[in-house]
This record gives sequence, C-alpha cells and structure tokens, in this order.
Amino acid sequence: MKTILVDAINAFVLKDEGIFNEMYKMLEQYPNRKIILTGANDEQMEKFGLNNMPYEIFTLKHNPEKTDPKYFQIMLKHFNLSADDVVYFEHNEDAVKSAQSVGIHTFHYDKDTKDIEALKKFIDESLSK
Repeated sequence: MKTILVDAINAFVLKDEGIFNEMYKMLEQYPNRKIILTGANDEQMEKFGLNNMPYEIFTLKHNPEKTDPKYFQIMLKHFNLSADDVVYFEHNEDAVKSAQSVGIHTFHYDKDTKDIEALKKFIDESLSK
C-alpha cells in the first residue's frame, strides 16, 4: 500500500490557522500511511504546531531544502521506501520538480485555490496504479 507524502506549510498546515481541516478530512478517507514533509527547524516546528500533528513528521531542518533532490533521497532511505512506494503533493513548484527528479509521483498543490477535489482525484488515480 502506497504512502501518502503530505506537504506541511501552505498545504496541510495553514499559517496562523493550524491544520487545514478540509484536507485532513479528505486524507482520513484513506487507510494509507501518511507522512508530513517539511524543512522546518526546531523553532519553526514549534511556531507552526508541527510537534502536534496527526501523522508522522519528517524534516531535515533546511539541510538540505526540499528543492534539493537529496532531501527526497534521504527521506526515502530513512523510511526504507522507494519512489514507487509513495505519492506526494507539494505547493512549491521547485520542490515538486525536485521530488519528480528522483521518481516520486508528485502533484503541484495550489495553496491559493486550495482545490481539494483536484488533490483527491490525483491521490485516487495514483493509488490505483
């Protein structure tokens, strides 16, 4: 069963609001493991409430950033996963390209439109492959 990789800030977690409840409810429809990916350091983990999430959290504390393919290589190795084992959504276009460069099937999530239906369609299609 594929793991759903979840972008933290500007996707699952909204600044000054906390967890984006509509996204959380949608993700809870899937029995799959979910891992929240962030680059947050200790201070940012506290600031955005990332220490209190409903899913596992992975961060490399900006060393390297998600825009560097090494971030995803390290993350996959850490969880003993391959690129074929995961699907990912991310708001930062450079981080999307970075994940795709290591073979991760990735969806660019528009943080402004917050199109949960398009995200759900991506996840549904990705999990059925």
